[in-house]
Amino acid sequence: MQKLGDFKLPPFFNYPPYFTLQPVRDTREKQIQLWKDLILDYCKTQKIFIIGLEEEFPLFSNHVIETLTSCDTAGSLTHEAREAFLSALVKDNALEDGGVVTVEEIRSGIESRGTELHGLDRTILMRALKLLEHKGKLAIFKGTSADDEGVKFSI
Repeated sequence: MQKLGDFKLPPFFNYPPYFTLQPVRDTREKQIQLWKDLILDYCKTQKIFIIGLEEEFPLFSNHVIETLTSCDTAGSLTHEAREAFLSALVKDNALEDGGVVTVEEIRSGIESRGTELHGLDRTILMRALKLLEHKGKLAIFKGTSADDEGVKFSI
């Protein structure tokens, strides 16, 4: 069984058609479900919290397939396939798309109620956000005042 680090990959990972979005609806639905499960399992075990659609992600290509087929696009998910699999996770509420929110929404918005973020001191929150920005997990947009600084999380 093939591994990615200490993560065991499922048998379908070595089957080239699973890296091409399938045209038949029933087959595509099964394919999407397999990929959703794989992505969630991998992220959970590897403690990955953000997946960028445009970024390299270890599951989105299989170099073994590329080597066997001598085609550098075989064994790599297309942009359309990545989008389909990640969108399915968003639809299932297993993944959030990276919308823009204000710092104040994070501190005092409806969605922060009942979380550790609600009412958090702005200075502490900004330090945490800047650290996450430095790690490439989000982008902070300056507004005309401190109250309208925006934050866009990466997906």
